[in-house]
Amino acid sequence: MAVKTFNDTFLKACLGEKTDHVPVWYMRQAGRSQPEYRAIKEKYSLFEITHQPELCAYVTELPVKQYGVDAAILYKDIMTPLPSIGVQVDIKSGIGPVIDNPIRSLADVEKLGEINPEADVPYVLDTIKLLTTEMLEVPLIGFAGAPFTLASYMIEGGPSRNYNKTKSFMYAEQKAWFALMDKLAETTIIYVKAQIKAGAKAVQIFDSWVGALNVADYRYFIKPTMEKIFSALREENVPLIMFGVGASHLAKEWADLPLDVVGLDWRLPIREARAMGITKSLQGNLDPSLLISTWDVIEERAREIIDAGMEQPGYVFNLGHGVFPQVNPETLKRLTTFVHEYSASKK
Repeated sequence: MAVKTFNDTFLKACLGEKTDHVPVWYMRQAGRSQPEYRAIKEKYSLFEITHQPELCAYVTELPVKQYGVDAAILYKDIMTPLPSIGVQVDIKSGIGPVIDNPIRSLADVEKLGEINPEADVPYVLDTIKLLTTEMLEVPLIGFAGAPFTLASYMIEGGPSRNYNKTKSFMYAEQKAWFALMDKLAETTIIYVKAQIKAGAKAVQIFDSWVGALNVADYRYFIKPTMEKIFSALREENVPLIMFGVGASHLAKEWADLPLDVVGLDWRLPIREARAMGITKSLQGNLDPSLLISTWDVIEERAREIIDAGMEQPGYVFNLGHGVFPQVNPETLKRLTTFVHEYSASKK
């Protein structure tokens, strides 16, 4: 029997080790732009897909086979653990997560329960086990939403443009706010550790909307919670990644946390991040809108980013946000090949 090979280039780059080429994966690489996925979505909702391990594993693996990326990321939503603690959430097409019982008081926070991953989300763990034991030859990235982003949905009742209710609650109801942060930190730690135990080889924490806060508020209201989460996950000895959108002003704060990789969106150039004193591994940061441009433009921008990323060990090529539905899968395949071949020629 042939020995199954395993591509650990992504893991090495996360840890700042030298690699033969720059590894690449794409946020939201599973789904959205893939015709195979859209066909599945005609029959099943997101939650229905994630509740079927074989189907969910297929969706997760699809971009690895199609694009040749160096890592898979588990297909699911950041809302997945919230029903387990008593949050009534539904993903509505064209809207996003909608929560029927928004948080309005300390009493609402105190009603929240605890997650037991093996009992509450066994389908997530079964999907991970299936992927890591039978399917993937690249690392699987597990993930979770960060407390601020989860809290924003829980307080607003759904997506928001300005997070006014969330920030007002944070400022005016500090006892309730910190109780909510503690609850979500505990939930995140337990949930992510279960993903790692099931076979995830790295973890990305998405704080998608925390860029709405200034640095001072982040340090006071959020950073202690993130310290708690990453310190607990550090015990699992897997690479830890942080990412948010429109949060360049917080990149240095993230670099202070006990994590391995700072994810950058397209607003903060890699060389500027290094000039800020960030020495940890970096991930990013092609503007995803470029993916519907011409190939010569994509190649030029990708080359510039790769050159900057390779100036020191510890770099993972990615987008500055997720793949969107209008992107041609062939473009992602071509880009992956270019990143691999160009970076290998520069080693």
